[in-house]
Amino acid sequence: MDSIYLSIFYVFRFFIKSTPKFIINPILNFLAFLIYSVDKKHRKIAKVNLDLAYEDRISEEEKTNITKKCYKNLIYTLADFIKNQGASKEEVLEKVTFENSEIIENAISENKRIILLTAHYGNWELLSLSIAAKFTPLAVVGRDLDSEVMNKILTKNREQFDIELLSKSGAMKGMVKSLKSNRPVGLLVDQNTKDTEGILIDFFGKKARHTPSIAVLAKKFDAVIIPAFIQNKNDGDFVVKFFESIPVDNTDNKEEDIRKCVQSQADVTQKIIEDKPEEWFWLHQRWKNQYEHLYK
Repeated sequence: MDSIYLSIFYVFRFFIKSTPKFIINPILNFLAFLIYSVDKKHRKIAKVNLDLAYEDRISEEEKTNITKKCYKNLIYTLADFIKNQGASKEEVLEKVTFENSEIIENAISENKRIILLTAHYGNWELLSLSIAAKFTPLAVVGRDLDSEVMNKILTKNREQFDIELLSKSGAMKGMVKSLKSNRPVGLLVDQNTKDTEGILIDFFGKKARHTPSIAVLAKKFDAVIIPAFIQNKNDGDFVVKFFESIPVDNTDNKEEDIRKCVQSQADVTQKIIEDKPEEWFWLHQRWKNQYEHLYK
């Protein structure tokens, strides 16, 4: 199976790297529509998520359009991932502008420990590359792919510009080590967790499980939590937006301190999704912990 994955990847990479943009884009658009058309399982997941998030506040047509654009965003993210293999810092930064960059710059200049909070939103693979190319080396947490050979390719691309990739399985030890050495840590925290791994917060007005990892680490190491998200401004140009840091209270009620911080993380994530909902990964069962029956 690895050989099949590898063959498909090399064919796709050759196409992306050797084909003019005016030819690539229509083909990518068609490919996104084709996958949307045949992928009934994830179309249903997206529909459940959009119904939970928006109820009847947007029309069924709008929900369908968001789902179609979500597939398109994924295909374009994959294509850009391939383009970024072996790219220089200058080539990466040509694609990106930064908003509120003084937030991370001040934290770095003040020698603060930094945790970057983000989500499966926009071109999230480009986010860590652009921050590492512009501001600072990072340690980022990511899930290993099932295919060993494809995981090696993914890892090599993600570790450009002195980025350390921490496997999601057992990542806490690596995050602690990184923070102790003052290397900023980046986590995507927008997915469902098990009862034993997450706490309940409100997300789009519905209860959802959310990892407390960032809040726990920030409290333990007195780290600053900086939300950072990347949006597609237009065809191939992106903007990285930094948001004001999220505090962790230090009261006698540690559990409530953590809960408030995690809720603030969910709130800022919801805010960026509402800004451009088509750029979020609606194909994940975000509310499965509380609404599993709806996904069946």
